[in-house]
Amino acid sequence: MSDNLKDILSNLNKEIEQDKLLDYLNKNLSATEAHDIERQMADDPFVNDAVEGLSEIKKTNITAYTEQLNYNLQKQIQKKKDRKEKRKLKNESWLYYAIILILLLCVIGYLVLKRMN
Repeated sequence: MSDNLKDILSNLNKEIEQDKLLDYLNKNLSATEAHDIERQMADDPFVNDAVEGLSEIKKTNITAYTEQLNYNLQKQIQKKKDRKEKRKLKNESWLYYAIILILLLCVIGYLVLKRMN
C-alpha cells in the first residue's frame, strides 16, 4: 500500500484497520476476517458507506485518485503557508528606528509647543 492511500483513509473508524479494509476490497482476507468486516459494516453505517464508496472508486484507479487528492491538499496547504509568511513583518531594523525617531520628534514637538504657550 502506498503511504498516500493511508493518508486519505486516516479518518476512518478506529475499530477497523485501514489495511484490513483495503485488503477486504482487494479480496485478500481470510473468510473469518472478511466476515468480521462484514459484521462491522452491518453494525456501523459509516463503515458500510466507506466500503461502498471505496468499492465505487475501486472501479477507477484508487491509487492515482488518492495521490491526486493528497497532491492537491499539499498544494493548498503550501499556499496558505506562503500567504502567512508574506503577511509576517520582516525583521527590518530601519523600520523600528524610523518609528522611534518619529515618536521622539512628536514628543519633542509637543513639549516645545507646550512651553511656548
